[in-house]
Amino acid sequence: MTLIAQITDLHLKPRGLACYRVSETNKLAERAVEALNAMDPRPDAVVVTGDIADQGDPREYVVAREILAGLQMPLFLLSGNHDDSELLKAAFPDAPGFDQGPKDRTRYVAQIGDLRLIALDSSVPGAGHGTLGEDQCAWLDEALAAAPDVPTIIALHHPPIRMGIHHMDAINLHDGDRFAEIMERHQQVERIICGHDHRGIVGTCGGKVVAIAPSVGHQVVLALKEGAPAQFNFEPAAYYLHHWTPESGLITHTAYVEKADGPYPFWAGEGVSWPGY
Repeated sequence: MTLIAQITDLHLKPRGLACYRVSETNKLAERAVEALNAMDPRPDAVVVTGDIADQGDPREYVVAREILAGLQMPLFLLSGNHDDSELLKAAFPDAPGFDQGPKDRTRYVAQIGDLRLIALDSSVPGAGHGTLGEDQCAWLDEALAAAPDVPTIIALHHPPIRMGIHHMDAINLHDGDRFAEIMERHQQVERIICGHDHRGIVGTCGGKVVAIAPSVGHQVVLALKEGAPAQFNFEPAAYYLHHWTPESGLITHTAYVEKADGPYPFWAGEGVSWPGY
């Protein structure tokens, strides 16, 4: 069994500042770290699918190091459109995979338990949308061809699909068609995991399941009407747990940062026979 936690879109700020003036993202990220450490069983690793910083400010990466150092399991990082890849790699010089690839790209291959992780850098400096570029697409194709029998997760920040929230679809992965072509050729890909959209969303790309994780901070408002304004709210902060077994393959669960009431036992009452829940 391999268990990977995915958190995304932390949008960390310099100490004392709130994101968009109202979202206390540093505090929300600290709560997520506490929730992950309290899990039983504890995840084998945590993958952060981008937007670790809010503005790519060096001070934000100092905060990121302080907060993420609290995790009691290995940490795998990649860049989002709010990140500066070179500053991120400089702030976490010992992060797995950061010794691979170009200095200014968070692109690497790693093994987590029974699963192979391929992390991609879809960030475009100064832009909200994402691209992989032909060089990175060719590298991805070769990396997948090198281990065709190993179950693999592809991680990138920008979703390669459109999901109906128009202002977010405008800044998705702009070379998603090229990415989909590669996915169609490699059957060992168990899941494509993304962030960016600040909502829990499931779709398909190249015949593979795409799991877009909610943020551990604020969420994007679910507005499917064309022309709806870009807004966020404080729906419950959440993250994904990707659970792998040889018998079932990869199963993805949604978990919430804040504790809910309970747990309570299923109890049907005195003398009641109950065949299930």
